[in-house]
Amino acid sequence: MSDLQKNLSFGSQLREAKVHQMCPSVWAPYLFNLHQVNTSMKITLALLAFLVAISFSALSRADEVLVGQLERVETRGVSLPIYAVWNKTAVATVVLYSGGGGGFGKMGADGWPSSMNFLIRSAKLFSAHPFNVILVGRATDVSSLDGATRTGDDHDLDNKAIFRAIKAKSAAPIWLIGTSMGTISATAAAIRDTDANIAGIVLTSSVTSYRVKGAVPSQDLAKINVPVLVLHHELDACKICTPYEAKDIAGSLQNAPIKKTVLVNGGEGATGNPCEALHYHGFIGMERNAVDLIANWVIHPSM
Repeated sequence: MSDLQKNLSFGSQLREAKVHQMCPSVWAPYLFNLHQVNTSMKITLALLAFLVAISFSALSRADEVLVGQLERVETRGVSLPIYAVWNKTAVATVVLYSGGGGGFGKMGADGWPSSMNFLIRSAKLFSAHPFNVILVGRATDVSSLDGATRTGDDHDLDNKAIFRAIKAKSAAPIWLIGTSMGTISATAAAIRDTDANIAGIVLTSSVTSYRVKGAVPSQDLAKINVPVLVLHHELDACKICTPYEAKDIAGSLQNAPIKKTVLVNGGEGATGNPCEALHYHGFIGMERNAVDLIANWVIHPSM
């Protein structure tokens, strides 16, 4: 072995000896700290995993959609179908009045009514909130709910029968939500609510033209003594449901303890008749935003 190789070998042995000598007094604290870091990291990762699991579980419950069932309400010697979603933790019962001729259409393959009306197609979104959700159909002796029918005595009796049926199953306060022609029903029911069944009403895409029998502004709004939310899309181009006239509804609600008007803008994909559900009149493309706004206000009504 050359002198150079001997020197290198000796130097290597010397370094190893120094390292071994340092381990008890120098390296041990570092190794102990490294163990602490690893332990802390394991605990942190476990905690993060737990929090993520809880978050996903909460999101899953929030997105969970309850499925309802068809029920029959007896009224005036005839029956009236409702689609009801009952929630054991409900803080309110929302009763949905569709527009047009009323009703909620045929049952779909998913077990929900198939009408494309804004409130009917958004019923699942309402059920994601802590509500009982009731979709109102037409009594068996009614082929269509026009303005005169919606403000008539039979419709009033039908509504009261629905309220009794709801109260038999839930003590949650009852809120009426109408859209388009359904706002005539919700308004008329609140005016005739002599038994104090109703906690409040929400009017979306309100019928404002006096050409339509029962238009919201033509009814005796001073008789309404519950909170009222008026929600309208700024781009609603339906000539009998104009945004600028909807803004005036609140002015006639002298006895409503809380009244609020909200004009929204947004959505996309508007198509067809501007008075139909797939246009801005039906909050197309912004259903979730509209429903969340309504739900939050029902839970905490404010000016």
